[in-house]
Amino acid sequence: MKAKTFDRKFDAGEKVTGQLDLGRARRVGTDAKRVNVDFPAWMVASLDQEARRMGVTRQSLIKLWLADKLGQRSPGKQ
Repeated sequence: MKAKTFDRKFDAGEKVTGQLDLGRARRVGTDAKRVNVDFPAWMVASLDQEARRMGVTRQSLIKLWLADKLGQRSPGKQ
């Protein structure tokens, strides 16, 4: 299917997912980058307590809180 036909169908609200190779799809700007941060022991204990309360890992809790604080901005929305 030509791009022009694909765009026309998409704009008309027709289903076009059958034309996509979703096995190779990826979100732009979501590549992980490792960051090391040192926290005082009392802060780690508090993070762990809150993570247990919420039923998530410490890393997930930190990511959730940072995303919330940053307004869930994605690259290009700064």
